[in-house]
Parts: sequence; C-alpha cells; structure tokens
Amino acid sequence: MAIQTKRFIVILLLSFVFSFPTHSQETENKQSLSEILSLLEKRFNVQFNYAEDAISQTEITPPNETLTLNETLNYLETVTDFLFRLTEDQMVLVILKDTLSNLQQLSEVMVSGYIVKGIDKLSNGSFEIDVSDFDILPGLIDTDVLQAVQAFPGIQSINETVSNINIRAGSHDQNLILWDDIKMYQSGHFFGLISMFNPQITQRVSLTKNGSSTEYTDGVSGTISMETDKGVNKKFNGNIGVNFIDANGFVDIPIGEKSSLQVAARKSISDFTETPTYNNFFERISQDTEVENNTMSIINSDKEFDFYDASLRWIYKINDKEELRINFINVANELVFNENTTLNTTEDSRQSSLSQNSIAGAIEYSKIWNHKWETVFEGYETDYKLKSINANVLESQRFLQENKVSETSLKLKANYKINDRLQLLNGYHFVETEITNLDDVDTPRFKLLVSEVVRTHGLFSQISYTSKDRNTNLITGLRYNYIDKFSKHLIEPRLSFSYKFLDSFSLEVLGEFKHQNTSQVINFQNDFLGIEKRRWQLSNAKDIPVIQSRQGSIGLTFNKNGWLISADGYYKKVKEITTQSQGFQNQYEFERTSGFNEVRGLDFIVRKQINNFNSWLSYSYTNSDYNFEDLAEKNFPSNFNIRHALIFGTNYTSERLKLSAGLNWNSGRPTTRPIEGDEIVNDNINYGATNSVELEDYFRVDVSALYNFNLSNKTKANMGLSIWNLLDRKNIINSFYRINGDEVTEIKKRSLGITPNLVFRVNF
Repeated sequence: MAIQTKRFIVILLLSFVFSFPTHSQETENKQSLSEILSLLEKRFNVQFNYAEDAISQTEITPPNETLTLNETLNYLETVTDFLFRLTEDQMVLVILKDTLSNLQQLSEVMVSGYIVKGIDKLSNGSFEIDVSDFDILPGLIDTDVLQAVQAFPGIQSINETVSNINIRAGSHDQNLILWDDIKMYQSGHFFGLISMFNPQITQRVSLTKNGSSTEYTDGVSGTISMETDKGVNKKFNGNIGVNFIDANGFVDIPIGEKSSLQVAARKSISDFTETPTYNNFFERISQDTEVENNTMSIINSDKEFDFYDASLRWIYKINDKEELRINFINVANELVFNENTTLNTTEDSRQSSLSQNSIAGAIEYSKIWNHKWETVFEGYETDYKLKSINANVLESQRFLQENKVSETSLKLKANYKINDRLQLLNGYHFVETEITNLDDVDTPRFKLLVSEVVRTHGLFSQISYTSKDRNTNLITGLRYNYIDKFSKHLIEPRLSFSYKFLDSFSLEVLGEFKHQNTSQVINFQNDFLGIEKRRWQLSNAKDIPVIQSRQGSIGLTFNKNGWLISADGYYKKVKEITTQSQGFQNQYEFERTSGFNEVRGLDFIVRKQINNFNSWLSYSYTNSDYNFEDLAEKNFPSNFNIRHALIFGTNYTSERLKLSAGLNWNSGRPTTRPIEGDEIVNDNINYGATNSVELEDYFRVDVSALYNFNLSNKTKANMGLSIWNLLDRKNIINSFYRINGDEVTEIKKRSLGITPNLVFRVNF
C-alpha cells in the first residue's frame, strides 16, 4: 500500500475521534425514538422491526399513554419520517417514507425474523438482511454480510471462505455480487476469509436464489445485492471500531438539507501487531502453497500481509422529484515474502508477492415525472486486478502473472404505475466486459498476453401485480439479450409468485432463465502462488461457451405464534460449464471440455421465538451431478455436492446483551481416491470412480456475545467476543493426491482451528 494512502486512512480515522464534541445536548421534553419504541413493545406486546441507524437520530415527544395501539402508530407517523405497518403476527414494520417512490416500492414482508431479527423473507421470493437492525449469529460479532448469507439453507462454502460461496451447489463465479448495483469481481479480504464489504456502510443485503428481476443479468446460481442507505441523513453520526483483524471507521455527514455523504474505511492492524486471529488466518491461506512450503534449499522469510478498503456514498436531492447518487469503492490485499538460498557460499534473496485489487464507481440519477412515471439511469465502471510475482531464486527467474477485468455498464429503466395493484417495469441494459490475462517469464524470455472484449445489449420488461387483500403477489417478465461478438440471441423468462392462505400459510413458485459471459478457471494449481488460483475468463463461443441456466422451485411456509416452518423443493440445470471452472484435482485436472450440471434439492427451516429467545434448525439436501460427454466417465457427482447440511442455532437478545451459539454440520465433500494396491500406472495416479467417496463429516461449533452500553447521552459503545470452531475440530475441507517418488501422497487441507475475535466500537 502506498504511504500516502496509509496516511489518508490514519487521518480519516483520527478525524472520526475528534468529531465527538460536535453533538448538541438532548432536549429535555423529548426522547429518542428507539427508547419510545422499546417502551411501546412492552405496553402493547408487539415487536417493532426497524433499522437502528435509521432512527437513532430521531427525537420526539412521547405519545400519550391513553392512546390505543393504532392511535399511537398514527401519532408516530405524523411526527416522524416513518410509516408504521402492523402485521398479523404483531410485528410493526418501521419504513422510511423517502424510500416509497413509485419505482422503489418495498416488497411485502412475508416472514419477519426469518432466522433472527433483521432477516426477512419478502413476497418477491428474496431474503433481506437489515444490517443496522441485525441481531446476532453464532461466530459473528461484526456483521460480515457474506458470512451471514451462509446461515440460509442451501448456501454453503466448500472451503469456509466468502470467495467460494456455493448457492445450491453452484460454483462461486455463478453468483452475481452487487454493491449498490455495481458488479464486483472480488468478494473477500485475506483472499476470502472475511468479506471486503464494510458492514458499517452496507445497510441492506438482498439474497435471491431464484426468480430474480428481469433487470438483472449474470449470476446463474443466485444474486447477493448489497445496498447503502438510500435516505438523506440530517444529523451527523458515525462510529469507530477495532477488532483482532482491523481498525475501521464510518461517518454520515449531512451537507445542507438536501445532501449527505457517507464514508467508511478499514485497515488491517498487522502493521502494529499480530493477533491470534491474524496468525490463524495467515496459516489458513498459506496451507500447501509456495508461501508455506518451498523447495528444500529455499527458506521463506519476512512474510507480511496487509489489506484495506474505502467506500463512499453521496446523495443529493436536487428537488422533490429528482435525485443524484454517487458511489465509490476501493479494495486492496497484498502478500509479500522473501525467498532465500545460498549458492556457492553466496546468499541470495528475492521477493515474491501477490496482490488483489478492486476499484469501482457508479452514478445514479432518478426522476419522478408524475404520479405514474419514474425513470432511473445507472452507470458504473468496475475494475479488478490479480497480480503475482513468483521469484525463482535458484534459477534467477521471475514469473509475472496478471488477471484483469474491466467492465462498463449503462442501464436505463422506466417504471409505470398502472394502478394501485399493477406496475410495469421496462428498460435497456448495455454491458461491456474486457478481460486480460498475462503470463510473463524473464529468463528464458516468454510473454503471453490475451485480451478479449464482449458486449451485451439487453431489453427487459416485467409486470408486478398485488391483489387487493395483498395475499397474492405476482412478478413476471422477459429479458432479451444480444451478445454482439457471437451474434447470439437469448430470451430469458422470470417468474415470482406468492399466495397467502388460511392466515398462516403461504405458497411460493419461482422460476428463471439466466446466462453469464464470465467464469473463473484454473489452469494450474500453482498459478498465482497457489493461493488464489482462479482467474476470470470470458466466454468465446468455442472452448469456453456462454453459460446458461434454468431453475424452478416451489415452496410452502407456515408462520404463526412464533413458529416458522418452511420448505422449498427445486430443480436447477446449468449448461455449458467447463471442467476448468469446477476445480478438479483428480484425473480430470487438465481436461478442457464443457458439459452441464444438474441439481435437485430441498431447503428446509424450522424456527421458534419465545420472548427474548430464538432457536432455528435448517437443513438442505442436495443431489448435484455433472454430465461431460467427452470424459471417460460421463456422469458423476459434482465437486460441490454436499449431500446433507444442517445448522442449529439459538440466541438470546435483551436491550443490552446479545448471545448466540450454534453448530454447523455437513456430510463430507466428494473426492476421488486412487485404487488401493494399484495406485500408480504408467507413472500416473490410477484413480477410482470420480467423486465416489466423501471426506469426513464437517462439524463446527461457534459462539458469540455482544454487549451495548452508553458512554454518554449521545455516545454509545459495544463490546463483543466470538469464537469460531470452539471445539477446535480438525475438519478436512479438501484432499488430493500427488506422486512423491514411487509412492502416492495424500495432501489434506484443514479448516480454521479455534479462532477468537474481539471487537470494541464507539457510536456517536
């Protein structure tokens, strides 16, 4: 990281500290809205569902105690900027009025507190995580959004990282990851162990497994969309925090009456100290790589890892009908170490390094033309770069590798409100993606540079219908795509249907066709120092075809008296996947062919809430198979076929204290073993049937605790402790084989051991 950048972040964090004294004193005859809502919960035996950050600066005169519940809610609506909607299960949804434009109408909440408070299931089939109102999950104290989505049934990480999230047995590159509608090609710090998206500026997270809107393309397995706050804040607020991995800060600065600026930054603390958490993370990412193990005559030293991220969101309300939003994010990871040897009594040392960077910016302009029409223009530029320098000190050789992605997107959408129950969305979407790969060796001289560009034009249209009693919701439409490089036309229907009946039951039907032009492939296991081996690559309509998927699901939910029981059965087929994108490390490691993946499965959850206690049990069954016509074995289980996965969790929440504990179990990952007694044939490993056996079952217990307290009338703080893998279970998350002399050696990759984390945060 450049010295100037470090200085900037330090100055920014210091500015947060010295901003404490800028707050005014609390008015005597008013109370904070959060305190009033807590009192009303006890008075009327209801629960208010709201974003803590959104209401934290609101102060009002308390309602009269003689008012009924409905009268109280009406009073609150008149004196605040919020709407208060009472659901049938005595939940009051607190909604910011500014978010209710024609185009951005909120979907109905079908199930509030789907797993814990702050996680809701919406009528359009998606799930929403409200980060500011988030309760607590086992093993998490800072809300890592990409760790949190793994609490849902049907979503696992094959190797415990957020850079390898598998939605219904899909590979990670099949996920569309958006930050304020910007597509991101990188998802993690520490090469995937934690999310790179700062939760202090990320307000909401939307997870869609199926039935996505026609305005979205890519992500044939699912969509994870993160959003910053869409409202203009009128009072200064922020926070600073530190944990065993990083120091971070956030400010929301009002600029006049019509504008506000949000800035967030994080920086690893490895420059100052190395905590047990940092050491565990470093050991985990360097397993079975050149960083950990070099040749016998080479000693690695001076290993250092550093990361930072900075993000910005600015909103300007031009007038009552026009709004402008600008976003920016910059993320960097860097690993360096020295390779040392002695040749003819002469000591020699060279530095190897690996860096991963993302930088992106976006602009959005919206205008309400009248009570029926609204238009939105969105544009973004996102750039990703993975670079490694591998120094071969014995041969005095330098091997440089780079993988770059540069993408530009322009989208224009128009929403027409036909009536109170019908709404029409139409739009045009242009995407240009350029991917460049470089392999450069200095001795002997070799250079291979390949750069490709694909442009896609999309037209989309969908209609949304809500019945008068709001029990029936239907969203359906078509997306037309034209890929100019291949002259390829694709028509993709989408469907989301929900129907609530008998007060407590709801039926859901979802379906979609999707495609994507990018995928992550592995050419060699030692690429990029063997740490981040995957590189992005564009489809070329030849050996790397355009990936296409079709998916359908049907679900039934029961929700009453604190009980939730929900089950979804689904079928998914993903065509034109390549062996390179599936991470083979057996006899098909160097094969280059395409085929399809067929997945059938069931996602199930049962949850019970009793006062301050909440418990849930989720289970997913997955049957995922490959079909590759050109391989010796045409059909076999996929590399991501975790047949059974189960999560049990419980938490306790009071005004000050949050506690959570849970266990995570799944059947082992599929693997291929050599034939016993005949392991080597013609100097190659003689493998048995592909993915016919499983690794040992995975089992992990996590706990977390968070305590909130006041430092002053206006300044709050919290402290938290989490322990990942409390029992220090030695889970094997990957296993492969290599020939060592005349024998076959099994190489096992282990999960994180017991890993504590501690956080302290001040909110002002």
